[in-house]
Amino acid sequence: MTLKLYGMALSTNTQRVTVVCHEKNIPFELVKVDLFANEHKSAGFLEKQPFGQVPYIDDDGFVLYESRPIAAYIARKYAAQGTPGLVPSDPQDHALYEQAVATEMSHFDPSASGLSFEMIAKKIFFKTDPDEARVAQLLSTLNAKLDVYEEILGKQKYLAGDEITLADLFHLPAGTRLVKIGLDVIEKRPNVSRWWKDISSRPSWVAVTSSA
Repeated sequence: MTLKLYGMALSTNTQRVTVVCHEKNIPFELVKVDLFANEHKSAGFLEKQPFGQVPYIDDDGFVLYESRPIAAYIARKYAAQGTPGLVPSDPQDHALYEQAVATEMSHFDPSASGLSFEMIAKKIFFKTDPDEARVAQLLSTLNAKLDVYEEILGKQKYLAGDEITLADLFHLPAGTRLVKIGLDVIEKRPNVSRWWKDISSRPSWVAVTSSA
């Protein structure tokens, strides 16, 4: 049975899963959930995802929600195919991987996604202008965090070491929004820029963005 991914192609959380499906060469069916029509708040959807957010998967009856655990599940289930090592098995390597995932969740995504909401989503969904004070605050926080990224990536190729992991791929959806907004937070840092060009040019991400 083909894995079914319930989400929306433009959703950053959905994209966090689809890029991993492409990395692991897994056929999947994207079942569109119309966020504009509030389908994610319907009774049928809430039976599968009680928080009313996208995405969730149905893998032959196994239902799982939250994009990062879904991605890890896919990477581990299909460990023998596609890109190897996205979730390291060695205890120390795995700990460094978990550290990098926590870094993305705590130190990158809140500011990057916040800026995307203020500068893109507000205009599209709510027809309102961004809160400039909030934008300034988020940008200041993100710059401080990326200064630390610059140090880390000056010592190793990827966030968890010298091999790519899910932690790197998890940055792609929100990071791409930053580039589209026109913020130079990535380009002005040589090590971050080198890392970003590496991960954002992967065929898996090109496939995701070309179909969104």
